[in-house]
Amino acid sequence: MLCSPAQRARETLEGIAPALGEKPEVVFEAELYGAGTTLLIERLRRISGDVRSTMLIAHNPGIQDLALELAGGGKQLDRLARKYPTGALAMLEFDGAWDELQPGGAELEAFVRPKDLA
Repeated sequence: MLCSPAQRARETLEGIAPALGEKPEVVFEAELYGAGTTLLIERLRRISGDVRSTMLIAHNPGIQDLALELAGGGKQLDRLARKYPTGALAMLEFDGAWDELQPGGAELEAFVRPKDLA
């Protein structure tokens, strides 16, 4: 898990931690604070090849822009494009190695907003 060290990002992490089951490895990275799409994609491309999935806790507008940039399709793509509220989760899936991650190369599998859980 990659997480911005900002207070709100840490609070998000604390809020979801009980639902994660086994405690994941968390790496706090200052470069995620205020990062744009290019930096976020570059960071994801540096993930080790033996890591099958990761969670990225970062900030808008970068996180929304990243999801839109990576998603080549998905049923909830229009909803994601309209608004990515604080605490929302976009789950994307792609085939290939992290260092091969490309714009449009993933599929938006789910988009969950906090109000969807109420």
